[in-house]
Amino acid sequence: MGQRILVVDDEPDLLELVRVNLSQAGFEVDTAETGRQALERARRSAPDLLILDLMLPDLSGTEVCRHLRADPSLGEIPIIMLTARADEVDRVVGLEIGADDYVTKPFSLRELMARIRAVLRRPGPRQKFEEFAFGDVRVHLRARQAFKGGREVRLTRKEFDLLRYLIEHPGEVITRDRLLDEVWGYERFPTTRTVDTHILRLRQKFEDDPERPAHILTAHGQGYRFVAERGASS
Repeated sequence: MGQRILVVDDEPDLLELVRVNLSQAGFEVDTAETGRQALERARRSAPDLLILDLMLPDLSGTEVCRHLRADPSLGEIPIIMLTARADEVDRVVGLEIGADDYVTKPFSLRELMARIRAVLRRPGPRQKFEEFAFGDVRVHLRARQAFKGGREVRLTRKEFDLLRYLIEHPGEVITRDRLLDEVWGYERFPTTRTVDTHILRLRQKFEDDPERPAHILTAHGQGYRFVAERGASS
């Protein structure tokens, strides 16, 4: 039996569309239309992942997330929040109180599947990845913030997604095609050149010498490799 996903949304058509597509992808799917239903079903049988709409008719998505994170038996459930474009403040609050990722409505099913795969592949337990450090860089994964030498580094969403993916796969040689699939998978026209450009930007922002990187390394003829410790050659 596949991994179990609980989908929570008060739009019946969207809920059914997501349920059918996740089932076809091999997941076991449960659904709820209210925050209270979501909590009841999660407590009855903890899912492997929760897809949670922010705007629900009783408890908001942020309230549901807060309840789950406060429950020792449910606090480790990965959560992807569904948000409207105007909900930026709520989205930030959701990430701060424990959501693992978010998808903005309207979204493509391919985008949602890419986000689901990425979250489910993250190593656990979750607490280990709230903060990560390499060199003089500190990355707060929950808050989606990065600092170098104590100063915040501004990143685009995709730059942060790429940095996080590299951090979560230390030492692995990751091909450009794999990065395209896992980080850009739902977009229409990314190319391997897109990966190279974003890697260059990350090096410029985090490496002491971007021409001789110590952490974001090139695996010649293959792709890229992230190492936290200095001393490896590119």
